[in-house]
Formats: sequence, C-alpha cells, structure tokens
Amino acid sequence: MDYGPPTMDYTQKPMNPELTIVTTADGSKTIYNPQVGENYHSRNGALQESEHVFLNAGLKHFLADGALTAVSVLEVGLGTGLNFLLSADFCIGHQINLDYVGIEAYPLTQQMISQTGYQDYVSPGLWTSFTTDYQTSLKHRVSLNSFIQLQTAHSTLMDFQSGQQFDIIYFDAFASANQPEMWSTEAINHTISFLKPGGVFVTYAITGNLKRQLKALGCKIEKVPGAAGKREMLRGTKLS
Repeated sequence: MDYGPPTMDYTQKPMNPELTIVTTADGSKTIYNPQVGENYHSRNGALQESEHVFLNAGLKHFLADGALTAVSVLEVGLGTGLNFLLSADFCIGHQINLDYVGIEAYPLTQQMISQTGYQDYVSPGLWTSFTTDYQTSLKHRVSLNSFIQLQTAHSTLMDFQSGQQFDIIYFDAFASANQPEMWSTEAINHTISFLKPGGVFVTYAITGNLKRQLKALGCKIEKVPGAAGKREMLRGTKLS
C-alpha cells in the first residue's frame, strides 16, 4: 500500500546546512537539528538507545514467543533510519518478514544518512539497499530484499492516513519540550488508532500525561528500565 503524495514537498527544499553530525557517548553518530534544538538520538548513545528502546523493548518483546514469521511496524519519526535498520537486520537474521512504514515530515537527504556510519551495525547488503532505495521509499513501498519492505510516509503525523494497522508502533518524535504538538492528546489518539489489538507501543519517554492517555485508549502500560541516561521508558499493549 502506498500512502499517496505528501501534502508538502519538502524534498524540493535544500537540506538545512546547519544540520551537523554528532558523535554520541557509545561512539555511534546522530544528527543535531538546531531548528528544533535537539539531537535525533540520545547523546548518551544513539546505538544503545535504539537497541534498548525500540529493538529490544519493542520488536524482540513482541516476537518473544518465536511463533510469528511476519511483523509490521509503524515508526513515528523515521529520522536517520537507525531504528529501521536494526529492526530489519534482526528480521533478516531470523527470517521474519518485516513490513515497515516510517512517518517523516522532514526527510533527511540520502547524503546526510550516508554520513551516519550505520553501515557498521547492519549487514552490508541491507545498508546498500536502504541507501540506494531510500529516495524511492519516499514515494513508493520498496522491497529491499525477500524479507523487508519499507515505505517512508512523507507526511506529518496528523496528515498520515492508512487503512493498515500495525503490530508495533515506535514513537520516536522529538521530546515534548521541543515538539509538544507531537505528544498532544490528539496526536497520541491518532497514533494508537493504527495499532492492532495486542499490538505494542514503545517510546523512550515516560510522563504521567502519556500514561493516562494510553490507559484511556485501552492500553496496558508498563514502566520499563530506560536507556542510558533515563531511569524509565514506557511500553503499552493495546488490549482491544
């Protein structure tokens, strides 16, 4: 399923020349966006945060019983693609079909993504197919290999529409202090509408307001130990 053309053609705008590559505490790289005033990942470690919050507490948790051979993921905030790459590499290694949709209102350029060094953390074939087909994924769903499908939904969160529901939602928006509209009641309600019953929502953040919202939407919530630099994170399971 393709999600149609973007409401705004950000690809025609030049890349923000102020975006800078930053090395985080675990040696992996992230990107600093001065317009938002925030990094795309934790300065305590981009790789460890992505592995801990999204791969381990999200994908691996959902697949823990080992019975599933296919999984679908919706990511709010595709950003650099690190969460996708780690998830795809895991699924390839375990022969699990992955259908991945990443919502991204302001896609990075292929050139910027190529500077992240994430090829060190995934298979060469996956990295090559991702960087080669990234621009195409902004307009169409692409098959990166026999297991992995990717589409970058070039849209704001609130403009995103789909008849598809997903097994897992990675909520990786910028922090509420810098992007409060992404954490509003309307935004969270809209996001959870795409989650299947039994599906899992994970995010690096944990706030009282977010917990109340997820409970009101029929989710069982769990406090999970956070990535480096954070005591806790939040995981919700949609009950019905």
